[in-house]
Amino acid sequence: MALRAVAGSMVRRQLTPANLCVISATNHRHRSIAYPISPTGFRFSIRAIQETTTDPITPIKEDNARQSEYSPNWKVKMLYDGDCPLCMREVNMLKERNKNYNAINFVDISSDDYSPVDNQGLDYETAMGKIHAIMSDGTIVTNVEAFRKLYEAVGLGWMYAITKYEPVATIADAVYGVWAKYRLQVTGRPPLEDVLEARKKKDEICNDSKSCRM
Repeated sequence: MALRAVAGSMVRRQLTPANLCVISATNHRHRSIAYPISPTGFRFSIRAIQETTTDPITPIKEDNARQSEYSPNWKVKMLYDGDCPLCMREVNMLKERNKNYNAINFVDISSDDYSPVDNQGLDYETAMGKIHAIMSDGTIVTNVEAFRKLYEAVGLGWMYAITKYEPVATIADAVYGVWAKYRLQVTGRPPLEDVLEARKKKDEICNDSKSCRM
Protein backbone atom coordinates (compact mmCIF):
# COMPACT_ATOMS: atom_id res chain seq x y z
CA MET A 1 0.00 0.00 0.00
CA ALA A 2 2.81 2.36 0.88
CA LEU A 3 4.49 1.71 -2.48
CA ARG A 4 1.26 2.43 -4.38
CA ALA A 5 0.81 5.70 -2.51
CA VAL A 6 4.34 6.80 -3.34
CA ALA A 7 3.93 5.84 -7.01
CA GLY A 8 0.61 7.65 -7.23
CA SER A 9 2.13 10.73 -5.68
CA MET A 10 5.01 10.67 -8.20
CA VAL A 11 2.63 10.36 -11.13
CA ARG A 12 0.48 13.24 -9.96
CA ARG A 13 3.55 15.36 -9.34
CA GLN A 14 5.38 14.66 -12.64
CA LEU A 15 2.70 14.26 -15.30
CA THR A 16 1.36 17.77 -15.37
CA PRO A 17 0.17 19.71 -18.43
CA ALA A 18 3.46 21.62 -18.37
CA ASN A 19 5.70 18.61 -18.89
CA LEU A 20 3.68 16.22 -21.01
CA CYS A 21 5.71 14.37 -23.60
CA VAL A 22 4.91 14.38 -27.29
CA ILE A 23 3.92 10.87 -28.29
CA SER A 24 4.11 9.69 -31.87
CA ALA A 25 2.91 6.46 -33.38
CA THR A 26 4.94 4.38 -35.80
CA ASN A 27 3.89 3.98 -39.43
CA HIS A 28 3.67 0.22 -39.29
CA ARG A 29 1.64 -0.72 -36.16
CA HIS A 30 -1.03 0.48 -33.80
CA ARG A 31 -0.25 1.19 -30.17
CA SER A 32 -2.47 1.90 -27.17
CA ILE A 33 -1.04 4.81 -25.21
CA ALA A 34 -1.92 5.94 -21.67
CA TYR A 35 -2.36 9.69 -21.94
CA PRO A 36 -2.89 11.85 -18.79
CA ILE A 37 -5.61 14.45 -19.14
CA SER A 38 -5.37 16.18 -15.80
CA PRO A 39 -3.12 16.55 -12.75
CA THR A 40 -5.51 14.36 -10.79
CA GLY A 41 -4.12 11.25 -12.33
CA PHE A 42 -7.21 10.22 -14.36
CA ARG A 43 -6.24 8.61 -17.58
CA PHE A 44 -7.89 7.32 -20.67
CA SER A 45 -6.61 5.11 -23.48
CA ILE A 46 -6.53 6.41 -27.00
CA ARG A 47 -5.84 4.37 -30.06
CA ALA A 48 -3.10 6.08 -32.02
CA ILE A 49 -3.52 5.09 -35.58
CA GLN A 50 -1.20 6.26 -38.28
CA GLU A 51 -2.68 5.58 -41.66
CA THR A 52 -0.14 4.76 -44.28
CA THR A 53 -0.78 6.52 -47.54
CA THR A 54 0.65 5.22 -50.78
CA ASP A 55 1.35 7.60 -53.63
CA PRO A 56 0.11 6.25 -56.95
CA ILE A 57 2.95 5.04 -59.13
CA THR A 58 2.87 6.45 -62.61
CA PRO A 59 4.48 4.10 -65.13
CA ILE A 60 7.31 5.57 -67.15
CA LYS A 61 6.35 5.62 -70.77
CA GLU A 62 9.16 5.02 -73.20
CA ASP A 63 9.04 6.22 -76.75
CA ASN A 64 10.30 3.02 -78.39
CA ALA A 65 9.92 4.41 -81.84
CA ARG A 66 12.17 7.44 -81.35
CA GLN A 67 14.13 7.70 -78.11
CA SER A 68 15.40 4.13 -78.20
CA GLU A 69 16.73 4.55 -81.72
CA TYR A 70 18.21 8.04 -81.64
CA SER A 71 21.85 8.48 -80.67
CA PRO A 72 22.83 12.14 -80.10
CA ASN A 73 26.49 11.52 -80.95
CA TRP A 74 25.88 9.22 -83.90
CA LYS A 75 28.63 8.53 -86.42
CA VAL A 76 26.46 7.05 -89.15
CA LYS A 77 22.78 7.16 -89.93
CA MET A 78 21.09 4.02 -91.26
CA LEU A 79 18.07 4.38 -93.53
CA TYR A 80 16.16 1.11 -93.36
CA ASP A 81 12.87 -0.30 -94.57
CA GLY A 82 10.85 -1.14 -91.48
CA ASP A 83 8.36 -3.14 -93.55
CA CYS A 84 11.00 -5.61 -94.72
CA PRO A 85 11.01 -8.65 -92.38
CA LEU A 86 14.42 -9.96 -93.47
CA CYS A 87 15.96 -6.51 -93.28
CA MET A 88 14.63 -6.08 -89.75
CA ARG A 89 16.59 -9.09 -88.51
CA GLU A 90 19.82 -7.32 -89.34
CA VAL A 91 18.52 -3.97 -88.12
CA ASN A 92 17.54 -5.43 -84.75
CA MET A 93 20.95 -7.04 -84.39
CA LEU A 94 22.64 -3.70 -85.06
CA LYS A 95 20.30 -1.96 -82.62
CA GLU A 96 21.25 -4.42 -79.91
CA ARG A 97 24.96 -3.86 -80.57
CA ASN A 98 24.43 -0.11 -80.73
CA LYS A 99 23.30 -0.04 -77.09
CA ASN A 100 26.97 -0.23 -76.13
CA TYR A 101 28.21 2.22 -78.77
CA ASN A 102 25.46 4.80 -79.45
CA ALA A 103 27.09 5.34 -82.83
CA ILE A 104 24.18 4.64 -85.20
CA ASN A 105 21.09 6.74 -85.76
CA PHE A 106 18.33 4.50 -87.12
CA VAL A 107 15.76 6.03 -89.46
CA ASP A 108 12.78 4.03 -90.70
CA ILE A 109 11.97 5.21 -94.21
CA SER A 110 8.58 3.43 -94.12
CA SER A 111 7.41 5.69 -91.30
CA ASP A 112 4.79 8.33 -92.11
CA ASP A 113 7.12 10.85 -90.48
CA TYR A 114 10.07 10.13 -92.75
CA SER A 115 11.45 13.40 -94.12
CA PRO A 116 13.85 13.63 -97.09
CA VAL A 117 14.80 17.11 -95.88
CA ASP A 118 16.30 15.62 -92.73
CA ASN A 119 18.16 12.95 -94.68
CA GLN A 120 20.25 14.68 -97.34
CA GLY A 121 17.30 14.91 -99.73
CA LEU A 122 16.90 11.14 -100.11
CA ASP A 123 13.23 10.53 -100.93
CA TYR A 124 11.35 7.33 -100.16
CA GLU A 125 11.69 5.87 -103.65
CA THR A 126 15.46 6.42 -103.76
CA ALA A 127 15.96 5.02 -100.27
CA MET A 128 13.88 1.95 -101.14
CA GLY A 129 16.04 1.12 -104.16
CA LYS A 130 19.09 0.13 -102.11
CA ILE A 131 20.55 0.67 -98.68
CA HIS A 132 21.76 4.16 -97.85
CA ALA A 133 23.82 5.35 -94.90
CA ILE A 134 24.68 8.95 -94.08
CA MET A 135 27.90 9.77 -92.28
CA SER A 136 27.94 12.47 -89.60
CA ASP A 137 29.67 14.84 -92.05
CA GLY A 138 26.78 14.42 -94.53
CA THR A 139 28.51 11.98 -96.89
CA ILE A 140 26.13 9.41 -98.39
CA VAL A 141 27.34 5.83 -98.80
CA THR A 142 25.44 2.97 -100.43
CA ASN A 143 25.53 -0.75 -101.15
CA VAL A 144 28.13 -2.89 -99.34
CA GLU A 145 30.10 0.17 -98.24
CA ALA A 146 27.07 1.27 -96.22
CA PHE A 147 27.03 -2.09 -94.42
CA ARG A 148 30.75 -1.81 -93.79
CA LYS A 149 30.40 1.62 -92.18
CA LEU A 150 27.49 0.45 -90.02
CA TYR A 151 29.30 -2.65 -88.83
CA GLU A 152 32.46 -0.69 -88.11
CA ALA A 153 30.42 1.68 -85.93
CA VAL A 154 29.43 -1.16 -83.58
CA GLY A 155 32.74 -3.00 -83.46
CA LEU A 156 32.04 -5.56 -86.18
CA GLY A 157 34.07 -4.02 -88.97
CA TRP A 158 36.13 -7.18 -89.38
CA MET A 159 33.10 -8.90 -90.93
CA TYR A 160 33.20 -6.56 -93.95
CA ALA A 161 36.89 -5.69 -93.96
CA ILE A 162 37.62 -7.82 -97.01
CA THR A 163 35.05 -5.89 -99.08
CA LYS A 164 37.44 -2.93 -99.15
CA TYR A 165 39.63 -4.70 -101.68
CA GLU A 166 39.21 -5.69 -105.31
CA PRO A 167 37.90 -7.84 -106.80
CA VAL A 168 35.87 -8.66 -103.68
CA ALA A 169 34.38 -5.16 -103.55
CA THR A 170 32.95 -5.41 -107.08
CA ILE A 171 31.62 -8.94 -106.55
CA ALA A 172 30.02 -8.03 -103.24
CA ASP A 173 28.26 -5.01 -104.73
CA ALA A 174 27.00 -7.14 -107.64
CA VAL A 175 25.56 -9.76 -105.31
CA TYR A 176 23.92 -7.13 -103.14
CA GLY A 177 22.51 -5.42 -106.26
CA VAL A 178 20.61 -8.59 -107.17
CA TRP A 179 19.22 -8.87 -103.64
CA ALA A 180 18.18 -5.20 -103.60
CA LYS A 181 16.39 -5.58 -106.94
CA TYR A 182 14.30 -8.58 -105.94
CA ARG A 183 14.05 -8.25 -102.16
CA LEU A 184 10.39 -7.19 -102.25
CA GLN A 185 9.36 -10.26 -104.22
CA VAL A 186 11.56 -12.50 -102.05
CA THR A 187 9.82 -11.25 -98.90
CA GLY A 188 6.35 -11.65 -100.42
CA ARG A 189 5.66 -7.97 -101.04
CA PRO A 190 4.37 -6.32 -104.21
CA PRO A 191 6.75 -4.65 -106.70
CA LEU A 192 8.21 -1.27 -105.81
CA GLU A 193 5.87 0.47 -108.25
CA ASP A 194 2.84 -0.86 -106.38
CA VAL A 195 4.35 0.04 -103.01
CA LEU A 196 4.98 3.60 -104.21
CA GLU A 197 1.43 3.92 -105.57
CA ALA A 198 -0.07 2.68 -102.30
CA ARG A 199 2.08 5.13 -100.31
CA LYS A 200 1.05 7.97 -102.60
CA LYS A 201 -2.64 7.23 -102.08
CA LYS A 202 -2.13 7.00 -98.36
CA ASP A 203 -0.40 10.39 -98.31
CA GLU A 204 -3.28 11.91 -100.29
CA ILE A 205 -5.86 10.53 -97.87
CA CYS A 206 -3.86 11.71 -94.88
CA ASN A 207 -3.41 15.21 -96.30
CA ASP A 208 -7.15 15.50 -97.01
CA SER A 209 -8.44 14.13 -93.72
CA LYS A 210 -5.51 15.18 -91.51
CA SER A 211 -6.23 12.10 -89.43
CA CYS A 212 -3.20 9.89 -90.13
CA ARG A 213 -0.90 11.64 -87.68
CA MET A 214 -1.90 12.18 -84.08
